[in-house]
Amino acid sequence: MTVTLTAPPRPRRTGRDFRLFWIGETTSKIGSGVSGVAIPLAAVSVLHASTFQVGLLTAATWLPWLLVGLPAGAWVDRMPRRPLMVTCNLASTALLLSLPVSAWLGVLTFWQLAATALLTGVAGVFFQTAYQVYLPSLLDREDLAAGNARMQGSESFAQVAGPGLAGGITQALGVLGGLVADAASFAVSTLCLLGIRGEEEPVAPRERTSLGRDILTGLRFVTGDPYLRVFALFGAVFNLAFIAYQAVLVVFLIRDLGVREGVVGLLMMGISVGGVIGAAVATRVTERFGSARGLLVALFGTVPFALAIPLTEPGPRLAFLVVGGLMIGVGTVVSNVIRGSFRQLYTPRELLGRVSVSMMFLNFGTIPLGGLLGGVLGEAVGIRPTLWVMAVTMAASPLLLLVGPLRRGRDLPATGDA
Repeated sequence: MTVTLTAPPRPRRTGRDFRLFWIGETTSKIGSGVSGVAIPLAAVSVLHASTFQVGLLTAATWLPWLLVGLPAGAWVDRMPRRPLMVTCNLASTALLLSLPVSAWLGVLTFWQLAATALLTGVAGVFFQTAYQVYLPSLLDREDLAAGNARMQGSESFAQVAGPGLAGGITQALGVLGGLVADAASFAVSTLCLLGIRGEEEPVAPRERTSLGRDILTGLRFVTGDPYLRVFALFGAVFNLAFIAYQAVLVVFLIRDLGVREGVVGLLMMGISVGGVIGAAVATRVTERFGSARGLLVALFGTVPFALAIPLTEPGPRLAFLVVGGLMIGVGTVVSNVIRGSFRQLYTPRELLGRVSVSMMFLNFGTIPLGGLLGGVLGEAVGIRPTLWVMAVTMAASPLLLLVGPLRRGRDLPATGDA
């Protein structure tokens, strides 16, 4: 029997604990959006870093997924998650505060910035993995999809609000003020976690095995399951093309189209609204079409709009970029909500950390490669041809979902069907 993966628009058991978790995560994501602008600004404005060095900072942020992503999943499955998340937040707070303190003392260096980006990235890997496992303990099973939608909505809102807030803070407090704001956001998230009263589900007792064996168990579960295997393949291909397109987009707008820097920021904010819309409609799509068909409808109905992006020109045809990017955002967030909720319900709880991080390792592992591919192709064949290659790849990527059993039913199976 297939259990329908649907949820009401609002989780019934939001309660105090879920609200605290949601508020803390929303605040932290906004802070991360601020520091995503503030750290490169500090590198350029304070340390006069080169373009290559700024690129290294971006790589350092994502590199931890390749370095510690798989071991993190095994460790998370062995320990209580809330204390781990608190520890990650405290470490990130201290690391970020060290930057303005060092600048005020006149000892800030580029390598401290890079080390901070790398180490906060490591903390983020552990936090994100633990968060995926911890969230189901705050909600009833039937409310999980709606809870994920609210969390995704917060993340999408942060992508809109964070960069804008970074500009205001920079104007008012200087470049380093954004780093203080992000540190404060981690402190708020920590207080919210400490305020949760409900008891976390205890870690299931199991035979102690080697770390390598635990990692392989998670990878084998993903690669051996017909649903998770296809989801991982789709995510890897889509992220590769998406990041490659993003890597050359700003250069395309400024150098090829002559768009002013301020207008570029407005365009990016307009595109980011798509994620907010996607979070708002995710549960309705699931209710209307079912979780499996809803996923296909969302992706096939939105991702092909990527083909509008290479048609962008100065003037009114800048709307092609906004519409294409916005629709991609809608489909991506709906997809993330459905696939994330499915994974949390479908995977045995004792494997959830390893399975979640294995999925993220396979998906996020293509991000550095996508950035490199975008830059290399942009230099070799030109930026607009590169946009066409990536747009076609994104538009075609949902076809990968038809390889597995997803197309056969209205809904994805729940744990009992695994």
